[in-house]
Amino acid sequence: MDIRTTLQQGSRLLEEAGIPEPRLTAEVLLAHATKRDRTWLFGHADETLDGITGVRYNTFLQERTRGKPCQYIIGRQEFYGRDFLLTKDTFIPRPETEYVVEQALKLVPRPGALVDVGCGCGAIAIAVGLEAGAAVRVWGTDISPAAVAVARGNAKRLTARASFMTCDLASAVADHSVDVLVSNPPYIPTTEEKGLPREVRDYEPRIALFAGPDGLDFYRRLIAEAPRVLKPGGCIVFELGYRQVDDVQAMLDERWKDVLVISDLAGLPRVFSARLAAAQPAATESTAAASE
Repeated sequence: MDIRTTLQQGSRLLEEAGIPEPRLTAEVLLAHATKRDRTWLFGHADETLDGITGVRYNTFLQERTRGKPCQYIIGRQEFYGRDFLLTKDTFIPRPETEYVVEQALKLVPRPGALVDVGCGCGAIAIAVGLEAGAAVRVWGTDISPAAVAVARGNAKRLTARASFMTCDLASAVADHSVDVLVSNPPYIPTTEEKGLPREVRDYEPRIALFAGPDGLDFYRRLIAEAPRVLKPGGCIVFELGYRQVDDVQAMLDERWKDVLVISDLAGLPRVFSARLAAAQPAATESTAAASE
């Protein structure tokens, strides 16, 4: 068949399977099968596909109808204007997470240092590194060695000055060494697993999704860990889960100042940031005596 007919049939198959945006999905998958971009397809609609390409395309269509996300089929996702490679071991970056990058860029000083905890494919860390330039040192951490390998590969491809380490949260980060601790942590309650779309529930890594019965486990751990790794006056920047802003804010003690909640285009609280107040110098004996 020619490309035009192939796209029509693929789109119809996806539509019947209830896949959102069936025509766009058909185009993306055929472009991947032909190892071309979508604009090439439009300019060669009358060309006939070879048998191998047709088989490859049909395989991609069947994977998508079974729920496998396009991003895992084609192995990539755009984020902050860059193309990131993905594997089954990495969470798919969402457009909403770009708000995290924007807030981190506002808060990190030049020169400065930032760590992205739970970096996955490296999207946040690499985007910050490329946008901020050499004045900001960037690290990413992840408990998954496979995810760290993907992040390192993306940094090399995109020529980003970002380093990545395998560890639990920020355990490999030196004390009081960073100005901004940023994270898009797991925040889905395990009690909500059954209600998730199959594309998420059956394909994205569980370790990047779930955080205990209330979805707050990682926020608790990150907020407890942050004062150790942050410099005095350093900041946290977290992506927020649905209806979690009040719970996260309640975890902060009196040391945290300049609390800010940023909503996304849908009006939902999406990003949470706060600044760790610099420690006050201990009172000297003379000062204490004078106060008496």
